[in-house]
Amino acid sequence: MSDDPNENDLNEILSQSDIDALMAEAMTAPQDVIYSYDGRRIDPNEKIHIETYDFRNPVFLTENELRQVRIRHETFIHYLAARLSLFLRMDFGLKMSQLYTVPYKRFTESIPNPTHIALFRVEQLSGVGILDMNPRLAMTIVDRLLGGKGHSIRDERYLTDIEIALVEDVIYLVLEEWCRQWEDTRELNASLIGRENNGRFLQTSPHDAIMLVLTMEATIGDCSESMQIAVPYYTIEPVIRKMQENSKRFNSNNNDKQDPRWMPVYNEISVPVRAEWKAFESTVRDVLALRPGDLIVLPTNIMDDTVVCLADTERFKGEIGIEDEHVVVKLTETLRNEAKTKEKKQR
Repeated sequence: MSDDPNENDLNEILSQSDIDALMAEAMTAPQDVIYSYDGRRIDPNEKIHIETYDFRNPVFLTENELRQVRIRHETFIHYLAARLSLFLRMDFGLKMSQLYTVPYKRFTESIPNPTHIALFRVEQLSGVGILDMNPRLAMTIVDRLLGGKGHSIRDERYLTDIEIALVEDVIYLVLEEWCRQWEDTRELNASLIGRENNGRFLQTSPHDAIMLVLTMEATIGDCSESMQIAVPYYTIEPVIRKMQENSKRFNSNNNDKQDPRWMPVYNEISVPVRAEWKAFESTVRDVLALRPGDLIVLPTNIMDDTVVCLADTERFKGEIGIEDEHVVVKLTETLRNEAKTKEKKQR
């Protein structure tokens, strides 16, 4: 027994097995602690799927949702270009440059100055949308509306009140066509609620709100400038959810397999049935030489190798026999891979 009192106290507190367990735990690699959304600690051995998430650049649209939204906006651009061409009586080209999500603060900081910003609200949804139009494009449109040839205006300035009033006629057409692309999910009506000429002064959404931004390249005459439509994600989320529900319902209806049903009218359809033998092969010369009274030798097992054809298609094998003074065929095998149609025989 040791004379050291400290060693005696340690032996009373920890046994050798306890010490070994502590050493093993210290040498084991630390495991990440994972919690569920309700605060429950998840067992590390439990099979779970974990995806990384960038909180600084969050993505609220899945790949499938973004694809469907892109298709709708491509359709929107196609119809909008046609409507503006008719309205301005001049070819108006539009093409999609970008469709992406970005935080509100970063979007407003990216808006050039000077510019023309129209603020709009969709009555059936919450939030305020932004339509940003390059002033040179706006002034070129105004020039065309006033009877000009639609030549590009090179001035870098803010729009006057008269120019704004004329441009808003075009903006109403843009918003009307944008709302129309969602009419299968929800009827939408947009209205202008304000205007601005500097993106840094905008305070229509929280700084961290996610915006869905559509950037278009507009061309009229020799003028080619950009136009943007941005809406908060929380504004468009209800129509996107409805769009997804409609898509899932459509896919589920297409994927539902209906069991085959027998229709009473089928009972009256006539199907030719024929039993035949594959007796032998012969040359054309031998066949032409046949005369009444000649004997044809058949295989001994031919009675058990009868083929039954339904509508000129080989479907069964059977055996020939006699029952109640009638010649009958007993079906013994179903032919599937070996079935041949009349057309193949003719070829």
